[in-house]
Amino acid sequence: MEARAIAKYVRISPRKVHFICDEIRGKQVDEALSILMFTPKKGARILEKVLRSAIANAENNFNLDREDLYVYKAFANDGPRMKRYRPKAKGMAYPIIKRSSHIGVVVKERE
Repeated sequence: MEARAIAKYVRISPRKVHFICDEIRGKQVDEALSILMFTPKKGARILEKVLRSAIANAENNFNLDREDLYVYKAFANDGPRMKRYRPKAKGMAYPIIKRSSHIGVVVKERE
């Protein structure tokens, strides 16, 4: 049995969150939460919120025991990009791409 939570359209680059996802994948949920609490990055705050939501979904919707849960999947996929432009020399325009991401966590019960 598995439970999931997804935060969509988060205004952070998926590459920044992907590194933190690698840190918690496969860990026990309490260990993963302690790693995220002491990681000084914006992506860690967001990922912690999503992980807490996935744990709550597992406990409330599927009656799973928190002690047996581990992080089965953690991902940060591309969301839509906002395109902005800055003026450059000789009348040119320089594109700025503001990326967003869909951050998800799947927790599963360890047998």
